[in-house]
Amino acid sequence: MAQENGLVNLILASEDFSPEEFVQYHHFMSYEENIIKKLMAHGPVLLKGGRGTGKSALLREADRRLNENPKSSNAIGIYLSLRHLPLLRTRGKQYEVELLQILIDKISKDAIEKHGFLFNSKPEVYEVHKELVRLSEHVGKRIVLFFDDAAHIGREAALEEFFDVFRTLSSSNVSCKAAIYPGVTRFGNRFDIYNDATVVEISRREDQEDFDEFFFMVMESRFSDLSKKTFSINVKEVASFLGQAVVGNVRSYVKACSLLLNTDKTIGFPILSEVMLELSRDYYWPMIDEVRLKIGIYEALIEPSESLAEMLYQTCAQKSGTSCIIHRNIVSRLEKILEILEYTGFIARREVSRGMKSGGRGTRFVLNLCNLLEVVSGTRLTKDLFDSWRKRESDDIQFSPNSNLNTIDLPEIPEDKNLSILELPIEKLKKSDMFPYGITDNKLEILKEQGFDTVGKLAEAADEVILKIDGIGERSLERFRSVLGQAIWM
Repeated sequence: MAQENGLVNLILASEDFSPEEFVQYHHFMSYEENIIKKLMAHGPVLLKGGRGTGKSALLREADRRLNENPKSSNAIGIYLSLRHLPLLRTRGKQYEVELLQILIDKISKDAIEKHGFLFNSKPEVYEVHKELVRLSEHVGKRIVLFFDDAAHIGREAALEEFFDVFRTLSSSNVSCKAAIYPGVTRFGNRFDIYNDATVVEISRREDQEDFDEFFFMVMESRFSDLSKKTFSINVKEVASFLGQAVVGNVRSYVKACSLLLNTDKTIGFPILSEVMLELSRDYYWPMIDEVRLKIGIYEALIEPSESLAEMLYQTCAQKSGTSCIIHRNIVSRLEKILEILEYTGFIARREVSRGMKSGGRGTRFVLNLCNLLEVVSGTRLTKDLFDSWRKRESDDIQFSPNSNLNTIDLPEIPEDKNLSILELPIEKLKKSDMFPYGITDNKLEILKEQGFDTVGKLAEAADEVILKIDGIGERSLERFRSVLGQAIWM
């Protein structure tokens, strides 16, 4: 298996790890352990967090633990990824049928293979619930359903239907858990967020007790050649600082470490500075363009999001701040573009309500230090700046209702819009910074000859249709699905 800086294929998303690799490269501190216990316990749970915060890893780990020792466990886990194109294109009753059929297919396979139980249900929510209860009684255990990628920013069209299914399936026999993104609001009329589920929010804050230890552990476990590197700064301080720089986002942190450790030079402030600037230039800002293709009706909000980010960074850099408080009136008006910046890792919400000097209350955000470094005087990380940012000595920069943030105009949002990524030529799936596992030139030519000239056409094709193409086997199909997953889903 290919190695890169001691990391297998530089896998950033936990869902791309094999079961064996997942166990090898994932470790959990007390903070994560508490969340995993809630995911394994009775009751419906919504796991809320931005891109790369570790939602999938926590769901997979909870599922793994329930099924690892079936004799000692009082529940069985069924992990289900909802990365299915029909779910992005349907709504209402059709969405419900598609969702339930995916669930039936998954449970039927597991029930026969592991429990000798014939799961026989039509794609109707009460029928599925009745059959789940029968399965629970057959095995003498509670069923825990883990819905991954259930709700995305920009994909609200079918969320009401999802939460109706989530609520109906939940019972004393069946515990439903789902991963959602910040900003999901369309829970539907029948779903009461305060009574029908417990919301658990993932937030790796700089002031958490095991923050430093966690990020050093990730660096040490994911990069086997760490001990061979030379540091002029304490390596644990570097690990903690990078964790803070990427606002606690694990996926971005792994990317940062891969850049940092890709050198034979002594790792000090110059190298750390170069890595942060490269992340800002080649990772974070391009991510905004990547999200533009996937965000559907909110595509028009990308430019205002970029403008807001530039305003926040410029103002905070001028005033030597790493965090800010934005008045609640502005937060309310710019809610969706703030969600986009949270999703892409430009900012992280730390407090919903904090008093402001000018009066009123606002929401407190911390800023991504990689992007901030780009606009500070000198554009260079010095020891003084490193120490200041590490100690979080600066005051929060405050944006009142009359600040320049109120000059940002918001465009009208259409009621419906296809994902732009589906309309792009298939060449966009070629290996690149955006798609590091991309499709080879040879395979792209074969696909184009068969009429698969856009991303959408390949995504919509059934597996059996693709496998009939000469030169395409199971491994190629697996690669296609992996790349399409990166391209289409958040």
